[in-house]
Amino acid sequence: MALPAASYQPRRPQDSDYYHCVEDYFETFVQEYDDRFARQYGFWRPYIEKVIYRYLDCGDLSHGFARVKCKDCGHEYLLAFSCKRRHFCPSCHQKRVVEFGEWLCMDVLKKVPHRHFIFSIPKILRRYFLYDRKLLAGLSRCAWESLKVFIQEAVPEKEPIPGAVIAIQTFGDALGFNPHCHILLTDGCFYGNKGMFRVAPPLELKKLEAIFRHKVFRMLLNRGKITKELIAMLSTWRHSGFNVFCGNRISPKDETAMENLARYIIRASFSQERMRYLEQEGTVIYSSKDGRASKTFPALEWLAAMCSHIPNRGEQMVRYYGYYSNVSRGKRKETGTDDAIPCILEPEGNVRALRKSWARLIQKIYQVDPLVCPKCQGVMRIISFIEDQQVIRDILQHLGLWLVRSRPPPKIHNPPIREYANAFGGDMLRKPAGSATCPQNEPDMIYGDPEYSWDEYIYPEGHTQS
Repeated sequence: MALPAASYQPRRPQDSDYYHCVEDYFETFVQEYDDRFARQYGFWRPYIEKVIYRYLDCGDLSHGFARVKCKDCGHEYLLAFSCKRRHFCPSCHQKRVVEFGEWLCMDVLKKVPHRHFIFSIPKILRRYFLYDRKLLAGLSRCAWESLKVFIQEAVPEKEPIPGAVIAIQTFGDALGFNPHCHILLTDGCFYGNKGMFRVAPPLELKKLEAIFRHKVFRMLLNRGKITKELIAMLSTWRHSGFNVFCGNRISPKDETAMENLARYIIRASFSQERMRYLEQEGTVIYSSKDGRASKTFPALEWLAAMCSHIPNRGEQMVRYYGYYSNVSRGKRKETGTDDAIPCILEPEGNVRALRKSWARLIQKIYQVDPLVCPKCQGVMRIISFIEDQQVIRDILQHLGLWLVRSRPPPKIHNPPIREYANAFGGDMLRKPAGSATCPQNEPDMIYGDPEYSWDEYIYPEGHTQS
């Protein structure tokens, strides 16, 4: 494959609207979160502050870098270290997305037909997942168990096993909290000891939705989040708010579609291209995916909405079930059968590429190769990693890059606006940081969602008050 003609330019996140907004408001945001946003966007999580600080250091040469040098002409440049934070840092998350897509298609998914499913829940239940993120794992399990029992019934073989990759997403188009499952499911089941595969007939989505609804209700009831009375009320709704989407069958030969879908299920919660930061007004305008609508956020509320989608440290957002589970894959590798090609397809070889390097990911994302010399088009290589603070300072001072800023320091904002918090219950102002009360214990707060009114919760579309 021919190398791109364009040369790589190290990114400058400090020049983006997103970085400016975070830099201007993050200190005020941390101080005021409990008073102004805990009720709408969930408890304050100390890990969020660490993520923000790491993001502000991402791409900053003063925190360490690698030296990249051309072996032919001697040209070199400095490559700043990245923060590797999920969802909050657009650049680092995008590299993770590309790497995940390639790894999933090469190392996990088999050459069989797949389908894309989306399982979503009603607005009235989403708040429980916002205040208790451990429920997200339960939601993933509910989706898997629903699909498993359904597709196994559709395949008449002995001990059929489907395979699934389930990614949890918590965001909607306008950054509202909307937990749902994106699922890559084998369109059938494996059976026997030789990797035999039987394609399943089309699934009846309404029946699948009913099974999923029952399992979610049972999971939330067992964990003490909802009551039988609430379940009875929701069961009377004409439109329950639960929904199951099933995409078209994806052929095992359509590798591009599979990789694009693998990327899609763990995509970032927002797009930098769709946001505009108005520094003087202190607001963020975020456009819809189709560009036909937009929503204006106060800068602090924008940060609160963004941070509600940051996973906790070590939180697993992608899970593997059935034939694709870690246990099943591990057993097949021990017996040397994991590379077997399902017999329903013509063998096309099994050439495994090595895990993609940083340079390969940059080339795939930005269509430029960071290891092609911009001077002579020769091959560059990383010659050292600089982490010692004194050495970093000496090098950057020598190059005239030490503490060079293109804009003034972040501005100082006014103290918390008490009237804002009073409008949602002044008792929150008297509580120390981190002690906001969960809506579960305050009935009048259960439906306090920034995206939807009380009536939209109680009387969803298609269901009117009698």
